[in-house]
Amino acid sequence: MHDNAAFVRARLKRFRQEYLPAALYRERHPLTLTRWDAPGEPVPYDEATSQSYAPFVAGAGIDSRWGRPWGTTWFHVTGSIPEGWADVAGTQLEAVIDLGFNDAGPGFQAEATTYGPKGTIIKGIEPRNAHVPIEAIRGEQGDIDFYVEAAANPFIAENGWFMPTPLGSKETAGTQELYEFRSLDIALLDVAVWELTQDIWVLAGYLEELPADSPRLAVISRALDRMLDAVDPRDLASTAAAGREALAPVLASPAVASAHQVIATGHAHIDSAWLWPTRETVRKCARTFSNVVDLMDQHPDFVFACSSAQQFEWIREHYPELFERIRAKVAAGQFVPVGGMWVESDTNLPGGEALARQLIEGKQFFLEQFGVDTQEVWLPDSFGYTAAMPQLVKASGSTYFLTQKISWNDTNTMPHHTFQWEGIDGTRVFTHFPPVDTYNSELSATELLRAEHQFREKGGTNISLVPFGFGDGGGGPTREMLGAAERQRDLEGAPKVTIASPREFFDRASEDYPDAPTWSGELYLEYHRGTYTSQARTKRGNRRSEHLLREAELWASAAAVRGDYDYPYDELQRLWRIVLLNQFHDILPGSSISWVYEDAERTYEEIERSLESIIGEALKSLGGEGDSRVRLNAGPYARAGVPALGAAPTDSSSEKASVAKGADGSVTLSNDALTVTVDPRGELVSVVDLQADRELIPTGMTGNHLQLFEDIPNEWDAWDVNEHYRRNEIEVSGATAVDIDGDAVVVTRQIAESTVQQRISLSTESPAVDIDTTVSWQERQRLLKVAFPVDVHADRATSEIQFGHVHRPIHQNTSWDAARFETCAHRWVHVGEPGYGVSVANDATYGHDIQRISTNEGVATQVRLSLLRAPQFPDPDADTGEHRMRYSIRPGASIADAVAEGYRLNLPIREVDLGAAPEALVSVDGPAVVEAVKLAADRSGDVVVRLYEPHGGRSRSTVTVVDHGDVAETDLLEREIEPKALRTNGSGAAEIDLRPFQIVTLRFRRP
Repeated sequence: MHDNAAFVRARLKRFRQEYLPAALYRERHPLTLTRWDAPGEPVPYDEATSQSYAPFVAGAGIDSRWGRPWGTTWFHVTGSIPEGWADVAGTQLEAVIDLGFNDAGPGFQAEATTYGPKGTIIKGIEPRNAHVPIEAIRGEQGDIDFYVEAAANPFIAENGWFMPTPLGSKETAGTQELYEFRSLDIALLDVAVWELTQDIWVLAGYLEELPADSPRLAVISRALDRMLDAVDPRDLASTAAAGREALAPVLASPAVASAHQVIATGHAHIDSAWLWPTRETVRKCARTFSNVVDLMDQHPDFVFACSSAQQFEWIREHYPELFERIRAKVAAGQFVPVGGMWVESDTNLPGGEALARQLIEGKQFFLEQFGVDTQEVWLPDSFGYTAAMPQLVKASGSTYFLTQKISWNDTNTMPHHTFQWEGIDGTRVFTHFPPVDTYNSELSATELLRAEHQFREKGGTNISLVPFGFGDGGGGPTREMLGAAERQRDLEGAPKVTIASPREFFDRASEDYPDAPTWSGELYLEYHRGTYTSQARTKRGNRRSEHLLREAELWASAAAVRGDYDYPYDELQRLWRIVLLNQFHDILPGSSISWVYEDAERTYEEIERSLESIIGEALKSLGGEGDSRVRLNAGPYARAGVPALGAAPTDSSSEKASVAKGADGSVTLSNDALTVTVDPRGELVSVVDLQADRELIPTGMTGNHLQLFEDIPNEWDAWDVNEHYRRNEIEVSGATAVDIDGDAVVVTRQIAESTVQQRISLSTESPAVDIDTTVSWQERQRLLKVAFPVDVHADRATSEIQFGHVHRPIHQNTSWDAARFETCAHRWVHVGEPGYGVSVANDATYGHDIQRISTNEGVATQVRLSLLRAPQFPDPDADTGEHRMRYSIRPGASIADAVAEGYRLNLPIREVDLGAAPEALVSVDGPAVVEAVKLAADRSGDVVVRLYEPHGGRSRSTVTVVDHGDVAETDLLEREIEPKALRTNGSGAAEIDLRPFQIVTLRFRRP
């Protein structure tokens, strides 16, 4: 006897490959095409359709080629319905388009948008979703008349995810046409054949996946065998119905009561930029969302979840008619906004206030446009998740959190799929990590059985979420996926599938699993560790923009309250939204094509110019015209005679360090706090803390030690750093020059093909060594780090994250510790032993590795900053060119000192000529740190102050805002809440009690 399942698989294979596709359309008739190529960037429908079109023939070889890289070609399609086609029983009329699709899949190649005769978007055209309903493309006389806007997006990874490609920039992509337009036909879809195809697709999946000894496998195998007997492969139009009848009993057999329950939510993960620029994402959204609305018109029970307010805003701006259709579907409960963020941002790299603004801008947009207060923070694809997130989720008024990316871990498996995630302040948020391990499900048997098998909460709950639809490049759900969902709604041997919204899932799951386990701390992704460093100019632009926005809002608020100055609400919101867009999880992490970074660097320059203009105008309004030199401190700590968040006349009495050159070529810098020696190689051989009478540098080692490594990841070039880089260090020669320039040492060196110049000085504001580094970076697939070995016995490192810090072990006792070999920190890291610590702060760097090292005296600690990388994919010129970064090392530093150092480097004192030094608008008596001062978004004139506890302890502070009255505690959206921190409330003053790392937003009412 033969293995019946194997026999049926073989028999079925040919049937599915050769006969089913050929029978899907009974007849096809070509339509007439004419063509117009947009000369540059995409143009609107009205402009495109007013052009002169040239004849074009699909499927004619070289004459059918179209589409230079990133170009747009418009096709005007006309024709008539063949006589008698409109009345053929069992068929459905539609147009079918093949732009010359390759094997890259939806979203990664040619795409198109179809427009009806009056300019209304019909739907998008993608591989595996290439049909257009006939009703939408008929002209006034009943003939066919529509337009196709075809985008020649190149497949960036056509040679694999490693090879450099010129296709990522319009400047280097060339002009050779990429695609051959194969066909555009009016066609008769055979409905019975289509339905049979869906029946077979579902059952064939279980035929492949069920175990050999499963009784259900035998039942499915026999049913498929009977189906093949019942049909005539050469006459499926007549026999498909008989084939369906043979499969009907097995499809009608219900699932067992204990079957895993799947909430399937339509979704289309659309990267706001990645292997395409943001301008193309705008069109991807239009294609995908119009596909979705079309499906909703046909399937009233279909529910689609869509995140990223920015993508809705693009549709509102560029496709207002489509936006109104979406608005109607939102009201109907089918098109469901989720996420509550401006974009699906990275969460490691954005600063605290920026991450808060992601939620503020996103949730406020959904409230204003749709009246929807989103409850789910939806981040399936970001590269790890900060431990500050649970508190921010709750502070925004949201309740739930979803991620998928942790399934990519390269070493350890997350122990939970449904759990309470606890942040650094103790806030917990109900979290789901779908066991299907994808946010782009097709609802296949493979995926659904994987979800059932992997689900780790068995016995506690029995429900998980499956987002389905083509994604990353968009496309979304298809009619085939809805067919699969219907067939698996209650199918023996399968999980039970119900289409519903994420909110329905979370409400059911949280009620079903009230005692869900807790995961405390960050969700560190054991993968993509290079994203803390790649595209350093963009990261610097982000850091600088965040701090300039802080300054602009502070001084503009003070000027609006104290003088005749109009607070620039709209311009500040516009600039914030640009910064937030650039924090998308494939832009800021450095994993996009060249074009994306050309745009990002240009926009950061624009942001800086605009914010400097706002700051300048606000300060003139505050201090008046004059020639008095005034120092302004936007930071939360008093510095150099200037109060926090305030101003003071310039004081030129600060003492400079003494500098002396030794006979051996070394240079010594000294002040009252430190004595530092720079050797002829340009490295720190000695850092003596005079107050503690303690040498910081271990014997025989040097600080400010630049190290160069070969950096060829196993897989994803821009994304990954693999641990083996440590074994591939390239020898770096000493300095070519060590010179004295005033009170600083200037070191020049050549590193491989790159040049580095460093200015080493002692800070006049704190007991720290400042190092200002400029690099002309000309490497490929190399990693530049700077090492600071310090004579401190530490077992953990403390790293700043948003609104606080985390402690991470620096030993490798467990596989979790070992996998965390590269970590993200914001403005500072700190290592210490009882009674003594050291901070290393920076103004533009995020990647760090901190480890224990052996010395002649025992064990010390090494802090390394990852300064630059040189990946070649997807941007072959990533990081090439000029870079500037500053970092400092402060001996004898507490955690509080480290926090202050971070602000010092990132918010330098600003000096301007004014009539007088203005009085501070906001003052704080106590350890609470002000992160933002702004006017309320409702334009009431109320002042909003956001503070947090930075040290990890409980504290009490008094916050005062001049010329203001009562105080309310609010959520992030400035909505009044029951006080959690507000202790007393006087006119213009508030006393607050903060728990460790607690964030509080106070609203001071305008009198």
